[in-house]
Amino acid sequence: METKLKTKVIKTIRLIEEQLKPFHISWLKNTQIHEDPYKILISCLLSLRTKDPVTYEATKRLFKVADNPFKMVKIPISKIQNLIYPVGFYRQKAKFIKELSKQLIERYKGNVPSSLNELLRLKGVGLKTANLVLGRGFGIPAICVDTHVHRISNRLGWVKTKDPKETEKFLRKIIPKDYWIRINSLMVVFGQKICLAVSPLCSRCKLKNICKRKGLTYFR
Repeated sequence: METKLKTKVIKTIRLIEEQLKPFHISWLKNTQIHEDPYKILISCLLSLRTKDPVTYEATKRLFKVADNPFKMVKIPISKIQNLIYPVGFYRQKAKFIKELSKQLIERYKGNVPSSLNELLRLKGVGLKTANLVLGRGFGIPAICVDTHVHRISNRLGWVKTKDPKETEKFLRKIIPKDYWIRINSLMVVFGQKICLAVSPLCSRCKLKNICKRKGLTYFR
């Protein structure tokens, strides 16, 4: 049963990749691109309970002023708040960013650790953030389950889970390791462009004949 599901999952992932080609996304062509672990870490913290476009603009403003922990600790918390506003809980997040940057300098000489256990020891860093840093920052296979991955995996019928942590556990069993890093990026763009949280564009989706549409009452 698990082997059959794995085959279906691979087919589905390839169809998602094919659908995203018209959007001309750079990482679809080059899967070996590694990003700055510190920027990924901070961006992920900012994205919590915040819409993607808001996070994107906030990170642009912030990294223009400080793109590493040494620069970040020199900025007053009030200025960090102004730079990241209006992300959700921006006051608390500004404090987290400052404290996190201090921890990186004191414990790791300003470097972001490449170990799951060490990442989870950092204040404010959870499993989702740690896995994203491992995958996109260091090229270490890890599945980052955010709202898009959790929602779409359940909608497709791959899993039947209530929370992202449980989803990650099941996805590790059915997704080939070669796709662990890129599955988050694929699902995020797929969730933004086609498989929307509300009123997904099922009629134009290449998965319409194989998707279970779990939890859906209305789609286009």
